Amino acid sequence: MKVSAVLLAGGQSLRMGHDKATVTFRGKPLWQIQLNTLQNLRPHEIFISARSAPSWRPPELQFVPDEPPSRGPLSGIAAALGHIATGHLLVLGIDMPLMTGEYLRSLCDQIESGRGVLPMIGEQAEPLAAIYPQNAHIDFLAALSGTEFSLQTLTKNLTESGKLRAVPVIKKDEELFRSFNQPADLNARVSQTGIGPLCATILM
Repeated sequence: MKVSAVLLAGGQSLRMGHDKATVTFRGKPLWQIQLNTLQNLRPHEIFISARSAPSWRPPELQFVPDEPPSRGPLSGIAAALGHIATGHLLVLGIDMPLMTGEYLRSLCDQIESGRGVLPMIGEQAEPLAAIYPQNAHIDFLAALSGTEFSLQTLTKNLTESGKLRAVPVIKKDEELFRSFNQPADLNARVSQTGIGPLCATILM
């Protein structure tokens, strides 16, 4: 697959209380679930993006520090776009363990030269499971140098300029985009599904 990929792990995890990347879900830490999902897609290269190099990072994967000043995922995506050797960057957030390789592959099938793919749930963009073209790097850098750091605003601008193609998320796939930001999110998911912590991890 001629795309690059980045696992965004740069959040401060304030609501989780500790590094959410190491939180166990279905018997595995979130970082391993998400990394396995990306690896199964066989992208051209995979980066790990965070404020500082995480202790769990596999040594064979390149670490990309946030583009300073650190502005959350905006900085991480900007930094990764500046390193990729392909025309597109697949972005996946560390806290979305329900996302599947099958869905991400469907996004990859929709990329065009100089144009990425942005899932939309209603009017809300889902920028942390999306694909950005390399030519959007300049737009990310411009956003970092300004005063508006919202990915919602930036992705709207990129869509209007033709660098992103907005695609609606069908109802049955909306659950894939759920973010787990605090312990209650994980507990609620287990209670709703009856799935214990040792059940198989969703990959593809």
